[in-house]
Amino acid sequence: MISFVDPLVSGYTVVDFRNKALSLIEDMHHRKKLPIIVGGTNYYIESLLWNVLIDTGQGSDTESENGGTPESKAELEKLGGPELHRRLKEVDPDMAAILHPHDARKIARSLQVYMDTGVPHSRLLEEQRGQDGGDCLGGPLRFQNPCIFWLNYKMNALDERLDKRVDQMLSLGLIDELRDFHLRFNEKMIKESSQDYQHGIFQSIGFKEFHEYLTASENLSQEECDKLKMKGVESLKQATRRYARKQNKWVRNRFLKRPSSNVPPVYGLDVTDVTNWETTVLTPALEILDCLQKGEQPSTQPIRAEGVESRNKRSHHMCDLCEKVIIGDLEWTAHQKSKNHLYQVRKRRKAEHPSDQDTNPTEHKNVIDRFIGLQ
Repeated sequence: MISFVDPLVSGYTVVDFRNKALSLIEDMHHRKKLPIIVGGTNYYIESLLWNVLIDTGQGSDTESENGGTPESKAELEKLGGPELHRRLKEVDPDMAAILHPHDARKIARSLQVYMDTGVPHSRLLEEQRGQDGGDCLGGPLRFQNPCIFWLNYKMNALDERLDKRVDQMLSLGLIDELRDFHLRFNEKMIKESSQDYQHGIFQSIGFKEFHEYLTASENLSQEECDKLKMKGVESLKQATRRYARKQNKWVRNRFLKRPSSNVPPVYGLDVTDVTNWETTVLTPALEILDCLQKGEQPSTQPIRAEGVESRNKRSHHMCDLCEKVIIGDLEWTAHQKSKNHLYQVRKRRKAEHPSDQDTNPTEHKNVIDRFIGLQ
């Protein structure tokens, strides 16, 4: 069995995690053992199940095939989205067309891939997706007959459990631990204006939420300090609940709704009531594994995704009214219905037809609907 802590907390990049984990999995297969991945971030687990990453085989300190030492991803990101987007357009216009001009992280990654390999990132992704068993999200599955156990809860029970976990962490000395870490590693970075809480361990949930409290002036009263601490506690609870929902959404969209038949079965196990763990989780899971290893059909059926719609997550839309670039069909639909966009529609309409301001509300709505339909 392979059990990982959250790789973001351990400091592993997704490539580091994948390479170390695959080495362990290969060793276990040689010893006729069954690897089981427990916990961690779904994006990292996906990198084990599917061939979805571009491995340049280069380090940030090695020379690129184009000559010179390539800039690190972090250094590239400091240039800002617009400048990075301009550079990417020159070497990989196809990739630039599907990345938002302000998404510095992803643009920097594509530039880094090009500098390390001399091949446009978009071409490498296209080759990967074109492999037998690949799809629009990446290459084929790495292993034969894998399966996924999705431990799901009723959301109200999960929220209560997550809040209690935060309270337990506080009772075990979380604040003292954060203060010590801040003084040893974070304070200097803040003074040098080099801290953005977007890289490595600093992006982990549970630290940045207490930024105001940890950096508060010594002149603040105890009451004001307590308010900042409680604000951090509530932010931590909210971020934890939000992350749990994000993980569930990832399972639905990337596993259940993956647009191909190249998907492992996903079995749902209800862990709302942990007092029934053996009955509702352990026993069904062992029965499923036993059947799959014997080549038999388990009595428990995998979850079936319903209503899967074909959406292009990388489509490029330009809203001239709002002067915004929107990436993705779903995001474009949401933007067209947003208050800001509808306000711009009304503003444009009034400018073009000033005499129509007394139009009745129904007719006004129809005009807006027709305008949206033309976008």
